[in-house]
Amino acid sequence: MNKSEIQKVLQQNYTSFVDSVKNMSEGEVMKSTEGKWSPAQLLDHLIKSVRPVKLAFSLPTFILSLFFGKANRPSRNYAELIDRYHSKLASGGKASRPFIPDQINELSPLYRKMERSIHTLNRRIDNFSEADLDRLILPHPLLGKLTLREMLYFTAYHAQHHGNQIDPHNKYATAKDHEI
Repeated sequence: MNKSEIQKVLQQNYTSFVDSVKNMSEGEVMKSTEGKWSPAQLLDHLIKSVRPVKLAFSLPTFILSLFFGKANRPSRNYAELIDRYHSKLASGGKASRPFIPDQINELSPLYRKMERSIHTLNRRIDNFSEADLDRLILPHPLLGKLTLREMLYFTAYHAQHHGNQIDPHNKYATAKDHEI
């Protein structure tokens, strides 16, 4: 996917997630079953997960290169990255401490924060070239070093992954929807 396709998928998947949560009753949104996070906690988890990506995309490319380095391999495609994520989850991978959600008492601020975060991230992506997305890397707590493009793929998929947990019939943009 190119930048504009990634931006579209990010917007679609996070909007779908937020809409799914908004369409639930307050009881459903706050309910945690079988030790799993509630939809409200999943929303908080996604906000916490987008925050460092948004921050990274606010930095100049030379700073990213200085702190994290450059890729020594081509970017994986969307499907390959998602397969890698599923493999890590199957091996027992879980969210690390900074991404564990808080106890949620009020949803309205979270909706606004999520919508603003994705809007800001999409705006910041415009400051990077297609080459930058494949040249620069960021650390991911579960997946290791990812190119910026791969990090955006993960970020887009992350909303789909958790959205499918709360609404398996919802329509999210997938790799099949895009030429890879």
